[in-house]
Amino acid sequence: MSRERIVLLGHPDGRINIRLRTAGLATGALLALACAVLAGLALQAGALRLDTAQVVQALLGDGPPRLAAVVLQWRLPRVAMALVVGGALGMSGAIFQSLIRNPLGSPDVIGFNTGAHTGALVTIVLLQGSYFEIAGGALAGGLAAAAVVYLLAWRDGIHGFRLIIVGIAVSAMLAAFNTWLTLHASLESAMSAALWGAGSLNGITWDKGLPSALFCCAAMLLALALGPRMRLLEMGDDGASALGVPAERTRLQLMSLGVVLTAAATAAAGPISFIALAAPQLAQRLCRSHATTLLCSAWMGALLLLAADYCGQHLFAPRQLPVGVVTVSIGGLYLVWLLLRQSRPDPT
Repeated sequence: MSRERIVLLGHPDGRINIRLRTAGLATGALLALACAVLAGLALQAGALRLDTAQVVQALLGDGPPRLAAVVLQWRLPRVAMALVVGGALGMSGAIFQSLIRNPLGSPDVIGFNTGAHTGALVTIVLLQGSYFEIAGGALAGGLAAAAVVYLLAWRDGIHGFRLIIVGIAVSAMLAAFNTWLTLHASLESAMSAALWGAGSLNGITWDKGLPSALFCCAAMLLALALGPRMRLLEMGDDGASALGVPAERTRLQLMSLGVVLTAAATAAAGPISFIALAAPQLAQRLCRSHATTLLCSAWMGALLLLAADYCGQHLFAPRQLPVGVVTVSIGGLYLVWLLLRQSRPDPT
C-alpha cells in the first residue's frame, strides 16, 4: 500500500491546523482543470459556434451585446448549474458512503432522490405550483423521506446495511406512489411532471438556478468543515468517541447536510441518478486512498454531470437528451459492475 504524504498547515499544537494529503490536492487540481476545460468547450459549442477568443471577450464584458447574451445569459447558467449540482451530488454521495461504509450507500439508492421526486410531483399534480414552489416541494420531500428512513432504520443507533435495506424499501413505495400520482394527473400536469422527472438543465436561467446554487454552496462549505470528524467516524464510533468526537450527533449533522445537498440539487434540475453513486468511488481511486475525500468527490461529480450534459446536448444533435437520461444509461452499467465486484469473495 502506498504511503500518503501529509502537508500540515499551522502549528501541530495550535488550535487551528489543517492536514492536507498531497495525492488529494493533486487529484483535486487535475479535476478542477478538467472541469475548466470542459466548461470552455461547452461555452463554445452550440447552434452558434464560438471560438475561445469570443468566449473570453464575452466573459470579460468586452463583446457585442448579442455575443454577451449567448454566453452570459444562455450558456453560462447551464454550465455553472451543471458544476454546482454535480458537485453537490458528488459530495452528498461521499458523505453517505462514508457514514454507511458501503459503496452502495448513495442517496439515489436509499430513496432520498425519490423522496424529492415525490415532493415535486405532489406540488405539480395536486397544487399546480410554480417553479420555486416545485423546488420547495422537492426539498421538503427529500427531507421527509430521509427522516422516515432514519427513524425506521434506528435500533439503538444507525447501522449501514439496515439503512440501505430500509431506504430501498421506502424508495420502492415512493416510486409506486409517484406512478399512481402521475396516472391520476391531468394531461398537462402529467407532461410537466414527466419533463421535470427526466432530470434536465434545459431552460435553466440565473433567476431559477441561483437560489439552489447558493443553498448547495453553503451546505458544501458546512460539510467541508465537518470533513475531519467524518474521517474519524470511519474508524468506528468507539475510536471516534475516544478522540472526542460525539459520534451520533456528528453522524446526524452530516446526514442532514447530505440530504440537503441531494434535495437542493434535485430541486434545481430534477432527479439525476448515479452521479452521487459513482463520483466518490472514482475520486477515491484517483486519489489512491482508502479515505473518502469530500472535495475530490465534489469535483468528480461536477465533471461527470458537465460531461453528461455536454453529451446529451451535442452527441445526438439536433435532438437534445435530458442529462438525467444520459446519467441513467451510463450509470446503470456502472451499477452492474459495482454489484458484480461487491459479490466477489474477499481474497483476504
